[in-house]
Amino acid sequence: MAKQALILVDIQNDYFPQGKWPLVGADAAADNAVRLLKAFRDAGDSVVHIRHEFTSEEAPFFTPGSEGAKLHPNVLNRADEPVVLKHFVNSFRETELQSILDEQGIKELVVVGSMSHMCIDGITRAANDLGYSVTVIHDACASRDLEFNGLTVPAAQVHAAFMSALGFAYAKVISTDEFLSASQG
Repeated sequence: MAKQALILVDIQNDYFPQGKWPLVGADAAADNAVRLLKAFRDAGDSVVHIRHEFTSEEAPFFTPGSEGAKLHPNVLNRADEPVVLKHFVNSFRETELQSILDEQGIKELVVVGSMSHMCIDGITRAANDLGYSVTVIHDACASRDLEFNGLTVPAAQVHAAFMSALGFAYAKVISTDEFLSASQG
């Protein structure tokens, strides 16, 4: 059994240009996620998809049963790849994610998806706290501009700040090319 798993977090339609909550760089991040997905599938390594749905119809995006809450067509799961439905930022909270990983003997997680400042941050910190070794592929994650106290923080700076923080104490943070080169070597 493989000891590592690719975790694709919330690569869902609402985050893309035609969706309700578009992210800066969603297409480029998804393209890199597709490259990683292919590599994991080719190697026979585990893949787990995470899909977020809010519980309210009044949610700004990922409303229950909506087209926007569906996985993006480029990263659809295969029959042997579980899709974990979550309702919170932390993918482990009130889901079967940890039991899926533990049943497969997974010790290392490779995390990609959206949003860098929310669900990527949440799963990475939680996974580390649960004892998993975590690698975040920074160019396979996307974010958006944020506002705080009248100040707009551009998506690139939001993303960089969160990747820097995660890389300090919670994960190895590298690019798609770096990961794929290391895994082939």
